[in-house]
Amino acid sequence: MSRSPDPIDAHVGARLRLRRMMLGVSQEKLAAQVGVTFQQIQKYEKGQNRIGASRLLQLSRALSAPVGYFFEGAPGSAADAATAPDVASLLATPEAVQLATAFAQVADAATRRRIVDLVQALVSGAAPPK
Repeated sequence: MSRSPDPIDAHVGARLRLRRMMLGVSQEKLAAQVGVTFQQIQKYEKGQNRIGASRLLQLSRALSAPVGYFFEGAPGSAADAATAPDVASLLATPEAVQLATAFAQVADAATRRRIVDLVQALVSGAAPPK
């Protein structure tokens, strides 16, 4: 019988992957920092294995993130109801992290707005506003 991951474990794992990718840390490097194998990090990120409290604290320190970061927007939380797609899972790809990193470096607010307009136009199939 195959068990699917608990939604909270999957969310915490997705947030772990997101933070690791944002910092450009490999699974191998993170595993070495906290004393597990990179396969264990993979299982944590997929939600296949639960992360115990002491290990979560080690991971939060290794990734310079508060423990609460891993639960932000978790299923069933007030923030979850307000967040229409799950941003953590959306940002769990290398391309999304690259896009978010580049977007954060755009200093001009009007240019950022035009980028958002362009992406929304691409999604809807409409021509971008001029």
